[in-house]
Amino acid sequence: MTEVYTLHRGRTPLLVSVPHVGTEIPADIAQQLVPRALLTEDADWHLDKLYAFVKDLGASLIVPRFSRYVVDLNRPPENTPMYPGANNTELCPTHFFTGEPLYRDGGSPGDTEVARRVAVYWQPYHDALEAELARLQAEHGHALLFDGHSIQAELPWLFEGRLPDLNLGTADGQGCAPALRAAFARVLQGHTAHSHVIDGRFKGGYITRHYGRPAQGRHTVQMEMGWHCYMQPPHDYDEALAAQVQPVLRGLVQALLAWRP
Repeated sequence: MTEVYTLHRGRTPLLVSVPHVGTEIPADIAQQLVPRALLTEDADWHLDKLYAFVKDLGASLIVPRFSRYVVDLNRPPENTPMYPGANNTELCPTHFFTGEPLYRDGGSPGDTEVARRVAVYWQPYHDALEAELARLQAEHGHALLFDGHSIQAELPWLFEGRLPDLNLGTADGQGCAPALRAAFARVLQGHTAHSHVIDGRFKGGYITRHYGRPAQGRHTVQMEMGWHCYMQPPHDYDEALAAQVQPVLRGLVQALLAWRP
C-alpha cells in the first residue's frame, strides 16, 4: 500500500478504479469540517468489496485511501464543472450531496490549500492511473479502464427524480470504441432485474473523459450504481443484494476483456 492508494496489478488489459471508496480524513482537515462530515456519508461505500471479483478475472484494481471530502479524484485539477447548469461537487467539495455545508464557518479551503491537496492526494492517484494504463497498453497493445461509482438513487440537490439502478457512462460515446459501447448495451439489456441507462445524467467524470482516448488505444467507461443495489441503509453491505447485481457487473467486465481492437 502506498500513502494514498492500493494497487493490485493484473495480467489483462483492464484496470478497475473506484476513486470514491476512501473514508479516511487527515486530522488537520477533519478539524475544519462539521462533525457530520466525519461519517463520510457520500463515499462510494464497499465498492472495493463489490468489485473484488475482478482480480480473479485478471484485472488490475486501484483503491484510494482518503475520502472524496479531502479531494475528489474524479474532478479535473482546474475544478471546471462536470455537468454545467446543474449543482456540482467541487475538486475539494464544500457541500454534502444534500447541499448543506461541509465546513465550519470560515473553514473552506482556499486556493493554496486546494493546490496542496492536489499535490499530496490527487496527483499520486492519477500518476498511478497513467502508469498502470501505460504498462497495460505496452503489454497488450491497448488499455481498458472501468471506473466504478455508487450513489443514493434520490438526491434532489444533484439531480431530479430517481436514478435508474445502473447508469453507464461513456462520455457520450467519446470514451470508448462504438463496438464496446454496443457490447455494454447488450449486457445491460440481458439483465432485466435492474433498470439501466447509458449516457444519462452520469456520462462519466474526469477519469472517463480524460483517460478515454480510443484513437490512441485507451478505452474507458464509468458505472454509477444506486446504493440500493448492494446495500441496506445507512451503509451496510448486503451479500444477497450484491449477489444479484454482481452478474451484471461481471458481464460488463467480461465484455471488456473479450473485446479486441
